[in-house]
Formats: sequence, structure tokens, C-alpha cells
Amino acid sequence: MKPSSSFLSLVNWLIILIAVVSVSATELCNPHDKKVLLQIKQELGNPYVITSWNPDTDCCTDWNNVQCNDKTHRINQLEIQYSNFSGKIPSAVGDLPYITFLWLHKLPNLTGPIPQSITKLQRLQFLWLSWNGLTGPVPAFLSEIKSLVNVDLSFNNLTGSIPASLSQLPNLGSLDLSRNNLTGSIPQSFGSFKNQNMYIILSHNSLSGAIPASLGDQNFTKLDLSRNKLTGDASFLFGENKPLQQIDLSRNLFSFNFSKLRFPSTELIYLDLNHNMISGGIPQSLTEVQFLQFFNVSYNRLCGQIPIGGKLQNFDQYSYFHNKCLCGTPLPAC
Repeated sequence: MKPSSSFLSLVNWLIILIAVVSVSATELCNPHDKKVLLQIKQELGNPYVITSWNPDTDCCTDWNNVQCNDKTHRINQLEIQYSNFSGKIPSAVGDLPYITFLWLHKLPNLTGPIPQSITKLQRLQFLWLSWNGLTGPVPAFLSEIKSLVNVDLSFNNLTGSIPASLSQLPNLGSLDLSRNNLTGSIPQSFGSFKNQNMYIILSHNSLSGAIPASLGDQNFTKLDLSRNKLTGDASFLFGENKPLQQIDLSRNLFSFNFSKLRFPSTELIYLDLNHNMISGGIPQSLTEVQFLQFFNVSYNRLCGQIPIGGKLQNFDQYSYFHNKCLCGTPLPAC
């Protein structure tokens, strides 16, 4: 006796139901996170770069540009790069509470300000929003995200002054605000970061005024203030006991005596002071720097003989030329 058509229909329906329940039961993606990501996709205009964000698939296993925590299965990383879609950073980004890493990079048509909703991301450690078209200020409200370790807002169109409150971030170790249109002075508070091996990159802006003396109390591993309009003394940034590895003060209006400065003998690898108004001579202490790989003091007001020793003769004349009266190898003899 053949089974009836109604019985077969019931069997097929049960098979489909079991399949749906099975898929639902095995999906790792948190429903809230999935809903937020689909909202972000919609707000960005459904760009091709995140076409894998399909509501019928698992965001933890099948979606590109996101990553889930292995244990909690909550979204903890979101990165979108190299695309020409137009839009703003969706405020819904702030509704992914387990995010530790947010990277939006080389999205030239991603414009508008950084949304305040990201202050809800209290686990966020890495905020990388570089090479975009972002506008508005560097937000003071970033200081509310106490978990931040690394902030990169470089290569945007940000304007205004640098908020002093950034120094209140207790875990911050690296801050890159380079290649924007920032104005004003460097905050006095930047000499009071908790981290004593800071990376600070403020180059290619229109910052002006003197460097706060408080920066002499801060230990930097890397400090790049190049291509601004900074003036006055910067000699207090140097010292033989500082952990300084790279310092670039080039193309500013600094004026100080270079002669008696001392440098860390084993840490310093990069020193660029070109195009300033620095006077005095090349310090003898530079011959004690063992691993110097880049050195440029051209276009200053230095005088006297270049000391012999260390790495100083490894650099060609272009590292020294256009000074007041420097002489000795690699320049002509005195």
C-alpha cells in the first residue's frame, strides 16, 4: 500500500523543520550582534566589500571582516578596508559591546565625524580609523573609553585642536594623529601619560607654539612632531637615560643649542632635526650612540667640526649640508 500524498507532505514538512531547527541550534553567532551588523551593512549602503554578511548564514563562521571570540562567540573584531563606498561611520557600531578591535582603513569616501556612540565600547583597545575622509574634531569623548591602548586617526581631514583629555586614558601606549589639519598647541597634559614608553605621532599638521616643558617629564619611545609650525626649545626632550628610539622634529621652527645634549647610547636609532633654526655644534655624545640608522641635521645653523666616531661618518653630506659653518667628514675639511 502506497503512502498517501498528505502523509508524504507531512514527512517533507518535518524534514524541513528539523533542518531549520538544526541550523538554528548550531549557529554560533549571537543574535544581537548579527542584527547590529546587518544594520551597519544597511547604513553603509550594502557595499560589496561586506557582501558575505548574509542573514541566512553564521556571522562567526561565514562572514568576512568580522571575528568572534572563541568562547563567548560575541563579535570582538570589525575591520573594513580598501573600498570606495560612500557613507559615515554608523552609530550602530557602538552597539557591539564586546568589540576590542575596530579598523576602518583606506575608505576615502567614509566621511563625517567620529560618532559619540563608540564611547559605549568599553572593551575597545585598538581604534584604527586611518586613511579615510573623516572630518570634524578629534573627539574629546575618546577619553571616556578607558580600555584604549592604540589610537590611529591618521590621514583624514580632522580639524581643530588636540583634546587635552586624551592624556587621561590610563592604558594608552600609541597615538597617531598625523596627516590631518589640526591646529593649536600641543596640550600641557601630554607630559602626564601613564605609559612611560609612549608612541606619539603628530606630524603633518599645522600645530604651533612652543612644546610644553612637561613633555620633558614623559618618556617616549617614538616622538614625531615633524612638519608643523612649532617653535622654541626642544632640548629637554633628550637625555641619556630616556628610552627614546625615534625622534623627528624636522621642518618646524625650533631654536635651541645642540652642542651639549646627550642621547641614549643603545636605544636611539632615528634622529631627524632638518629644517629648523638649531644652533651650536654636533654633540660629541652622538659618537657614543651605537645603533643610529638615520640622522639628518641639514638646513639648520650648526657650526664647527663634525665629531669623528660612532656612526656619524656613515651618513652622507646631505645629512649635514646647508648649515652655518659645519665642516669635516663627510663635508669638506675644516
